[in-house]
Amino acid sequence: MKKIVGAVLILSALVAAGFFYFQKPPKAQYKTLKVERGSIASSVSATGTLNAVVTVQVGTQVSGTISKLYVDFNSQVKKGQPIAQIDPALFSSAVQQSRGNALNADANLAKAKVTLADARRTLGRNKALLAEGIISQSDLDAALTAYESALAGVRGAEASVMQTRGALRQTETNLNYSTIRSPVDGIVVSRNVDVGQTVAASFQTPTLFTIAQDLTKMQIDTSVDESDISRLQVGQTAEFTVDAYPEQHFEGTVVQIRNAPVVTQNVVTYVAVIGVSNPDMKLKPGMTANVSVQILKKDDVLKVPSAALRFKPKTDKERGAKGGQGGRGRESETVAPKGAARKEGGGKGGPSGVPGQSVYLLKGEDQAPVQVSITTGITDGSFVEVVSGDVKEGDDVIIEQVSTEKKKNGMGGPPMGPRF
Repeated sequence: MKKIVGAVLILSALVAAGFFYFQKPPKAQYKTLKVERGSIASSVSATGTLNAVVTVQVGTQVSGTISKLYVDFNSQVKKGQPIAQIDPALFSSAVQQSRGNALNADANLAKAKVTLADARRTLGRNKALLAEGIISQSDLDAALTAYESALAGVRGAEASVMQTRGALRQTETNLNYSTIRSPVDGIVVSRNVDVGQTVAASFQTPTLFTIAQDLTKMQIDTSVDESDISRLQVGQTAEFTVDAYPEQHFEGTVVQIRNAPVVTQNVVTYVAVIGVSNPDMKLKPGMTANVSVQILKKDDVLKVPSAALRFKPKTDKERGAKGGQGGRGRESETVAPKGAARKEGGGKGGPSGVPGQSVYLLKGEDQAPVQVSITTGITDGSFVEVVSGDVKEGDDVIIEQVSTEKKKNGMGGPPMGPRF
């Protein structure tokens, strides 16, 4: 009987010890990174599209049918070089007709001048005859009227000559316009017509060709958020990548910051133009560029991971409330310390010299988290500069609390239950 009672007491003690053991919150474990010393750069990120600095859309000023094409995509062209021909037959006929009208007007002018000369002689003769009393005053008046009429006829003929000459120049100009020429030196980026296609010149001139003046010098039109535009200045260095060459970094310079706002769904952005050199012609118009404009760079500074500023350890009560579950999930619900960088990614630069922030270091024999107040400087999104504070290079700074839920069944896995 005593053996049974003793066994029961031992078993009860084991049960009680196991109960309190499994109810005790597990010891917290943390993921850490070292405090580093190195360079850090604050930048502004944006996206944009590559374009030629000067792109000319070539249209037509006359209507007609395309009879010849002299260039194609990627053709190098010179200023004044013919690139297409509209059928000139109608324009040549119009020029001939205008020339005939001009010649007829010249003949009418010559005839009017002859009539004027005859009227002038008759008027002079009648004046002499009137002085001798040979003719009456009415004869002199008739001669004067004929002279003035002839003078008006000459002026009308001169006006007709000017009018016909203007019409001739217009038809000759239209004939010249039937040969479409390149307005600049460059390369043909696009061709929108084919031989036999009819083009019509109207209030909205059709675009037949698009010519990029010089693809060795390009620009990126980027959209910069209104909160970041004040940090950009002309002359700052920019770095960008394109999807065609994901491993290669290209450089450019901020050449223009436009004042006109662009409002899209109540979001205000501004266009910043990045000048780019393209000597090897790798970059092509229309490519999407991911741009990072360097605002400020500091060398040999202490820096901590941005995630360390957002970390806040949970208490034993919080860790034990659900058996130590949710270490990672609970961390995401913590509120960032006052003044922390608003974005981890995107290349946004943080405030300079922001006090009142803190990080947690592992110190002591038990490696417990210790809160340390710091003053931060600039950030590159991944790391934040430490301006002042009780941290040094090589310290273990906590960035994440790892879940340490104890195994509660004898099989080394989660408790058995229904499977869904």
